[in-house]
Amino acid sequence: MPRVKGAVHARKRRRKMLKLAKGYQGGRSKRERAAKQAVRKAGKHAFRDRRAKKRTFRRLWQTRLNAAARMNGVSYSRLIDGLKKSNIELDRKVLAEIAMDHPEVFTEVVNATGAVEAKK
Repeated sequence: MPRVKGAVHARKRRRKMLKLAKGYQGGRSKRERAAKQAVRKAGKHAFRDRRAKKRTFRRLWQTRLNAAARMNGVSYSRLIDGLKKSNIELDRKVLAEIAMDHPEVFTEVVNATGAVEAKK
């Protein structure tokens, strides 16, 4: 069996890693070992933060909804409860956009839930 030398594949693998590290500062974009570590760590953070982003946006939407709901005299929890009981199937993202961009429409949604009357 002939002897196989790994120079071509090794160089290709290293070039690929340096290409992924392009734009990193200092030796992290030039030295193979530092680039490899930086790329791996960046990948871990990217994977983790794609999931964290979903949590962060949900918290933002809840905060915006709570502020808008309180302007209409109802709390966030009563608003969500009223939406469920009224079978209004709008998610928090859409509701938050409506609350920010079209407050008069949001007021109609709040009134349609019946949450305001329940509080009085």
